[in-house]
Amino acid sequence: MTDYQTPDDLKSVPAFVALAPVEANAFLAFNHAVERKDGLIPPKYRELISLAVALTTQCAYCLDVHTAQAAKAGATREEVAEAALIAAAVRAGGTLGHALLAQRLFERHRGETTG
Repeated sequence: MTDYQTPDDLKSVPAFVALAPVEANAFLAFNHAVERKDGLIPPKYRELISLAVALTTQCAYCLDVHTAQAAKAGATREEVAEAALIAAAVRAGGTLGHALLAQRLFERHRGETTG
C-alpha cells in the first residue's frame, strides 16, 4: 500500500480536531507549549530531541515535521545522525532493561508455578 502514510494526512488535522474539540485543543495547546521558541532549550536542540523521540516512537509524520524543523533551525546532517544513534542506543538500553525485568518476573512466576 503506497499511500498508507502520506504527508497529506496532516491536512485532515482541522477536521479531526472538530470531532473532539475539547481534547484536541488541549493536546494542541500542550504541543504548542513544548514547541515554543522562547524556552530554555534552544529551538535546534528541541528539534533534535523531538526527532530522536520520533525515531523511537516510529511516527512517520513526526519524522517529517521534526526533520524539516531541525534543518530550518540549523541542525546539520551529522547532528541528525548523532541524535538518531543516541535514540537507537537508548531504545536498545530500554530493551535490555526490560529483559532484566522479564528475567526477574520469569523467576517469580516459575517459583509460583513450582512452589
